[in-house]
Amino acid sequence: MTATLDASERPAEIDKPVNTRRRRKLREAGLGYSLLVPALIIFGIFIFYPFIKNFILATHQVPPFPGLPEKNVGLDQFGDVLGSRDFLDSLWITVLFALMTVPTGIALGLGLAILAHQKLKGIAIFRTIFSSTVATSVAVASVMFYTLFNPNIGLLKSISPTPPFLENPGWALIAIAIVTIWQNLGLSFILMSAGLQAIPDELVEAAQVDGAGPWSRFRNVTLPLLSPTVFFAVVVGTIFAFQTFGQIDILTEGGPLGKTKVLTYAIYEALRQPPPNPGKAAVLAIALFAITLVLTMFQMRFLERRVHYQR
Repeated sequence: MTATLDASERPAEIDKPVNTRRRRKLREAGLGYSLLVPALIIFGIFIFYPFIKNFILATHQVPPFPGLPEKNVGLDQFGDVLGSRDFLDSLWITVLFALMTVPTGIALGLGLAILAHQKLKGIAIFRTIFSSTVATSVAVASVMFYTLFNPNIGLLKSISPTPPFLENPGWALIAIAIVTIWQNLGLSFILMSAGLQAIPDELVEAAQVDGAGPWSRFRNVTLPLLSPTVFFAVVVGTIFAFQTFGQIDILTEGGPLGKTKVLTYAIYEALRQPPPNPGKAAVLAIALFAITLVLTMFQMRFLERRVHYQR
């Protein structure tokens, strides 16, 4: 029979490999945590702290007269701001703006990608032109379309309504949507082109051999295989639409009659108007974050069911 050695009787050489492995694991864990610390510090300073500070601001109400201390009202300010007509109008305008820009931008990007996917001589030139708007900033796009929409010198002056596009309550949001669609068209085109290039040509050729026409091949072969790209474009495009600010600030400043005052501009206006109201702006920012989060989760939960992933 083999006798079992006690810890006091066990040779020291037996514990050396165990201790070595333990020290190695501790060193690796320490190295991993040391690499994470700078990122955590940066996130804490630029994300976590502003996020917490925003909640604190949302519970403080600005006094009606300057010089008076702020009043801690708890969650009452959420009800006052989120139940106001101003917030509901801004939310509706934001949703309407997203409905105008996201589906149209994706459809146009997909159409251009299909055209540029043809094997024709010189097609690379058109691919460069179609994707060029991705390098255009919001300010440049806004100035360009401000000139186009100008009722005196713009190229569209012959069809300009009265009052002009950017001053017309019925046309201002549509004009801003056109600017946004044009500026984001390059990104949509690049995404759709990448998705089309990932589709095996053999599948499309097999459908063509079976007698499927162009529309049938697109609906039954191309579109299902392109659904992951379309789904990604819908989610990202919706987030971008809810965060639109630059073109509205440059072209209409939320007007006319507040018809282009989306949630982001309402936040800016709450901080700009005299007296500044950081509490109201914080509530609106939290509401925008919550709406975007819920909408993204809804899209991930329900729209992803229709996505077909290749295997």
